[in-house]
Amino acid sequence: MSTSVLFDAPGPRARRFSLILSVVSLILIAALTVWVVTLLAAPRESGGITLPGMFDASRWDIFVDPEVWTSIGRGVVATLQAAAVAAVGALILGVVLSLMRSSAIGWVRIPTAWLIEFLRGMPVLLMMLFILLVASTGAFWAVVVALILYNGTLIGEILRAGLVALPRGQREAALSVGMREFQSKMLVEFPQAFRQMLPIIVAQLVVLLKDTSLGYIVGYNEIIRNNMNNLLSFFGNRYMFSMFVVTLIIYLVINLTLSWFARWLSRRTASGGGRVRRGKAADPTNPATLLQVEATAAARQSEYNGPR
Repeated sequence: MSTSVLFDAPGPRARRFSLILSVVSLILIAALTVWVVTLLAAPRESGGITLPGMFDASRWDIFVDPEVWTSIGRGVVATLQAAAVAAVGALILGVVLSLMRSSAIGWVRIPTAWLIEFLRGMPVLLMMLFILLVASTGAFWAVVVALILYNGTLIGEILRAGLVALPRGQREAALSVGMREFQSKMLVEFPQAFRQMLPIIVAQLVVLLKDTSLGYIVGYNEIIRNNMNNLLSFFGNRYMFSMFVVTLIIYLVINLTLSWFARWLSRRTASGGGRVRRGKAADPTNPATLLQVEATAAARQSEYNGPR
């Protein structure tokens, strides 16, 4: 019988049991799906009035009105606008915090570490409420600033982890060719760390996009507040299920698109930056390219001549 490093290969009985378990699980899932669909499709009594099921055409007729989709589009734009501004701000803040957190100067590094731990420990919603009530910035900036502060600290720690994970030879090589420590970090180390951590950063930006839904509490008209509050208050709770389904689909499309992009980016950067396109080789006259080549060569030489 063939064996694996972690476990023995399953025998005939184990494979048969796994097959039976899989079939039973699929039957249970199918039965649960049928039960939920039947329950939703069944008419129901409310205040002595018989209401149609959730899949009845009368619960979906508002979506033939272009004005409804225009209003839904405004909610989508508001969500994407807040997410885009917060993403740019979080990336900038993350870069700054990662450099300060990895600084060799103690009076810069230690207060930065305290600040990061404080911001990471505060709930995003509490941060939005604090900014809205104390700074009186308005709902949009309360959402954006809170998302920048929280996600910026996480991105900063992600980038710092990328800097720490780099081989020591990268910095030693940069210093050996005459760079200062800050130049080494900005020109040699940080670009590599950013490239390696880019898929994780994109995944964090997906979380940032979903956290814009917390703007519902502070009065920002993002997708959920626009659809589930504003539109339903006008058309009535009769359309609650249909509006819920439409809102869910919009979120799934946006988040799955970003998740797909994160996975694609992870594959592209898995081997250190992905493939170089044909006909677009690195420019040997670019000073940044020369510095990186010299640093890489010196790093390899340093590792080769190191202790054995």
